Amino acid sequence: MMYGMIHLCNLQEKLTLTDMGILMTAAVCHDLDHPGYNNTYQINARTELAVRYNDISPLENHHCAVAFQILSLPECNIFANVDPDAFKQIRQAIITLILATDMARHGEILDSFKQKVDNFDFTNEEHVTCLKMVLIKCCDISNEVRPTEVAEPWVDCLLEEYFMQSDREKSEGLPVAPFMDRDKVTKPTAQIGFIKFVLIPMFETVMKLFPQIEEIMVQPLRDSRDHYEELKQIDDAMTEVEPVLQQTANSPAHTPCKIANWHFYK
Repeated sequence: MMYGMIHLCNLQEKLTLTDMGILMTAAVCHDLDHPGYNNTYQINARTELAVRYNDISPLENHHCAVAFQILSLPECNIFANVDPDAFKQIRQAIITLILATDMARHGEILDSFKQKVDNFDFTNEEHVTCLKMVLIKCCDISNEVRPTEVAEPWVDCLLEEYFMQSDREKSEGLPVAPFMDRDKVTKPTAQIGFIKFVLIPMFETVMKLFPQIEEIMVQPLRDSRDHYEELKQIDDAMTEVEPVLQQTANSPAHTPCKIANWHFYK
């Protein structure tokens, strides 16, 4: 996705080659050694990662640390021939981008970008850093930009990861986020809010600077929102009909065949 955004937005004409390398390296490394339990769990459960990083973006800090452990290996050091001062700046830039993927910072980072986007200056280092942070955030949570047949299986995987966490939280007596609770969330309800209130506003803000992403990225998000809203309407209708169906199933005046046909339709 980062590769796609770089080319779609013609960033190779606006940013430096070093910036390209920073964006791509941060994108590759941003979730290294992810344990499958989010920062909220890490902090509430007082895990080793939370203790090590003082409850401050424990996962993102861990991803950075693992990335540079790997990059320190002679056979993996893609920066071996980079000047030490330049490497210091590159390292800091990669850390900044990976730490920006902590969703707890979403509002702060997007608000900062909104303040700059109408008068964006590609020669302003602060502006460019903010853009790179928003770009990696877009790529990090870009699943719904992809076609439904590609995106939906990953939504299933994500929900299963959420449910595993919420089950563990329940068993350990920890707080459970409603959007992760298998007893409270469905695929449509999980996706609608995220698409409407997180994805579309962020991508539409980026669209102000790069109008070319509307057709390829923003419109698919709108289509995905509509798709899940339709699924939710069907789920809601089924929920309303289910008690009637149950009553019908228990009535001797209705044949099993009709009940079977209903369940097949459902």
